[in-house]
Amino acid sequence: MTPAASDAAPRPASYGRIASLAIPALVVLAAEPIYLLIDTAVVGHLGAVPLGGLALGGVIMGLAPFIGAVLAYGTTARASRRYGAGDRPGAVAEGVQGTWLALAAGLVMIVAFQFLAGPVAGLMGDDPAVEAAAAEWLRVAVLGAPFLLAAGAGQGWMRAVQDTKRPMWFVTASFLLSAVLAPILVYPVGLGLVGSAWANAVAQAVSGVLFLLALRRERVPLRVDWPLMSKQLVANGDLIIRGIAFQVSSFSATAVAARVGTAALGAHQIGMQLWFFAALALDAVAIAAQALIGADLGAGRPAAARATAKRLTIVGLGYGLVFLLVVLASLPVLPDLFTASADVHDQLGFIWPWLVLLLPVAGVVFALDGVLIGAGDLRFMRNMTVISIASGLPFTWLTLVFGWGLTGIWGGIAVFMLVRLGMILWRLRSGDWAVTGAERT
Repeated sequence: MTPAASDAAPRPASYGRIASLAIPALVVLAAEPIYLLIDTAVVGHLGAVPLGGLALGGVIMGLAPFIGAVLAYGTTARASRRYGAGDRPGAVAEGVQGTWLALAAGLVMIVAFQFLAGPVAGLMGDDPAVEAAAAEWLRVAVLGAPFLLAAGAGQGWMRAVQDTKRPMWFVTASFLLSAVLAPILVYPVGLGLVGSAWANAVAQAVSGVLFLLALRRERVPLRVDWPLMSKQLVANGDLIIRGIAFQVSSFSATAVAARVGTAALGAHQIGMQLWFFAALALDAVAIAAQALIGADLGAGRPAAARATAKRLTIVGLGYGLVFLLVVLASLPVLPDLFTASADVHDQLGFIWPWLVLLLPVAGVVFALDGVLIGAGDLRFMRNMTVISIASGLPFTWLTLVFGWGLTGIWGGIAVFMLVRLGMILWRLRSGDWAVTGAERT
């Protein structure tokens, strides 16, 4: 550890430095949810059944972005410390192993979903037509999984070396392709719902190949390094448990919404896509936090890391308030962008208050998530997530008993976020997360 004297006058990362990392990351994070919003709008005009099929299929396919996020965060948590310690090749080597894990996981998903898409959709749905549409969409969309996961691992090591600009260009290219392909394949070509799945898979393939080429240009060994990969698997274990908890929450909310009714499921799909868009966009601050905090701790500067964390809290809150104002201003036109169904419009009225009020909370929570991930404080992240989701899930499931509808489902989401906020602020104040060194021990 660096002597305390070298960190006696901590200098937090400047707002300009935070912005230089966060703004390109914002483009990357916003691209996929914007595509999903476009996809939802395109499919929504096909009718309630295709929209419901996209809702079910999208939640199940959410397993891929979840694994991609685990790979990205796990890679960043380890690689950013090495970069801070002056070992860029070591940081990129973490990305190589993350990429191998990504490709293997993606191939497993392709095989599994060809057999399990129907049964899983049947477990979650309550309408045979919607279940069949979801399974058909899934079997095609999953073909892009290996590339999607490789892009996640690529973003992980690039964030660690504080390069968020190349991922921005890679993801933007694939996003523009998907945004053009989706309406063409769905309507003029006549593929319907399956057209959106093909657009998804093709765009993910383009993005994944660009990240693989970037890794090759680093001129580091590309072979499998089993000792290093085993360390990544250990680090990723806590993130996997955390991610499974998120998936349980997401699956539960969608399954309950499906049992409330087809219109409620369609409204929930629209609401969740807007929430995911806001969440991922707000996560841009978290990406900057991961890179900055990991580098500070890898270089032995704990006081600087703590000062930067406080500054990131302020940035996250301000960012969340900006999103609140944007959503409020957009409410008069948002429903018509996604569906012409009056029943779905009515159901959306139960979602808007929760969505708006949670945005400032999300701004702080996601920024501090990035602080703790950059610090490698993954065990606490795991425990916090499990406890907070366990606090909110009863409201979701009791909706079926008491008939609360979407109010109960989104009330459960609010409880989850507020518990999470309290726990993460307590952890930040304790300072126990700020462990220095090229590896967290």
